[in-house]
Amino acid sequence: MIRAIFIGFCVLALSACGFRPLYGTIGDAPGAQVEFSSIYIAPIPNEVSGYELRNALISLVHGSDRVANMRYRLEVTVREARQGVAIASDNATITRYGYTMIAAYTLTDIHSTKEIDKGEESIRAGYDVAASPYATEVALQDTRRRAAQSVAEHIRIDLGVYFAKHT
Repeated sequence: MIRAIFIGFCVLALSACGFRPLYGTIGDAPGAQVEFSSIYIAPIPNEVSGYELRNALISLVHGSDRVANMRYRLEVTVREARQGVAIASDNATITRYGYTMIAAYTLTDIHSTKEIDKGEESIRAGYDVAASPYATEVALQDTRRRAAQSVAEHIRIDLGVYFAKHT
């Protein structure tokens, strides 16, 4: 009984504080999700990481890979770095790598070519060096894929906040 009263109080308090869902709609006001569907996501130059990041962005924001009938254009550049972070003491070989992905993005209005929003997101991850070079390469690919997914989620949040403030 007390738990039900507490939950009811929390719901009332939350509704009174001005909370509104980032990706939802309120009345006739479209949420960020409607704006997301009008974003053309331009090809990203970095061959492997760019491909992974673009696919993650298209999937997350339900954007398009075709420019026709789109309102916005999202351009992203990716930089990545790898460095050894752990070394075996017995033979001085690298046993773990640190991986950093940095994505700078710019959102522009397609019709006016006016820059609307821009930002930068980064993620650090790591992977172990295996005895097999193939296994190490697979670990790197998996790390890139996870990093691209995480960076795409951060960009989606940034754009959602922008659209929530400006639409």
